[in-house]
Amino acid sequence: MPQKHRPKSWTELKQTGNECFKTGQYGEATNLYSQAIKELEKSNKKNPEDLGILHSNRAASYLKEGNCGECVKDCNMSLELLPYNVKSLLRRAAAYEAVERYRQAYVDYKTALQIDCNIAAAHDGTNRMTKALTEADGPSWREKLPPIPTVPLSVREKLAQKATMSAAQPNPTPKQNGTRQTNKPAPNDKDMKKGLVLKEEGNALVKKGEHKKAIEKYSQSLKHDPTEITTYTNRALCYLSVKQYRDAVRDCDEALVIDSSNIKALYRRAQAHSQLKDIKSCEDDLNTLLQVEPKNSAALKMLQEVQRKK
Repeated sequence: MPQKHRPKSWTELKQTGNECFKTGQYGEATNLYSQAIKELEKSNKKNPEDLGILHSNRAASYLKEGNCGECVKDCNMSLELLPYNVKSLLRRAAAYEAVERYRQAYVDYKTALQIDCNIAAAHDGTNRMTKALTEADGPSWREKLPPIPTVPLSVREKLAQKATMSAAQPNPTPKQNGTRQTNKPAPNDKDMKKGLVLKEEGNALVKKGEHKKAIEKYSQSLKHDPTEITTYTNRALCYLSVKQYRDAVRDCDEALVIDSSNIKALYRRAQAHSQLKDIKSCEDDLNTLLQVEPKNSAALKMLQEVQRKK
């Protein structure tokens, strides 16, 4: 008798789903993750972590397909099984943001930052939500927020350690993890708020052309929140304006530790290297930038100018 075809195990289905996700076949990945979830639920070996990861992976596929409602449902399920899972928080935040539920998105981005303060995507998302909510609700927008859960220290330490060690697929957004080389402590909510206020004061001074005063504000801001990437890139811009090129390089270095593909940091460091006559470093930064954003016209133009000088 011919052997009956054995259904694929949930692990095989998950692996094939991951491969489809990586090649942009999001609909097929969703189907495979759904089959894997069914197989795992039928088996005697199901455990919360495996099931939570499958729901989180399927959420990533739904997000790529633009199905934000199903993405949120899967993230909710994943977070029930795996409380404070960073990938699920970021995917749910992105889905909320896409459907303009900015308050919920803000809460998820901030929760993720409590677990790992070096997630560039969470910093960028927090900044976008702050801007959107300020425009929608005015200066008192924080009063309308849902409560932000406090992640227990034991959970933060355990998850941060695990996140550093693992490189699980698929990633929700490009550049999500940046590089994890900083040992800066995560600021508390009060310090983050104070840092943001000082950064915005610095931004206002830049608009007036008062770059030296803006540098002071950004420096004060970084004392409260040394993990905010845009404060470094903004201060680097000011250092370029006052011809303190080595300081500009240092600030871009700090920004690139948090997110190794940050366009502004790469471009501004290239500008500083050019002024310091370090042509090779300038070219290296521009080439790295163009790998991330191949059609960046400012970088292409600057690279041509630098190469003419050689």
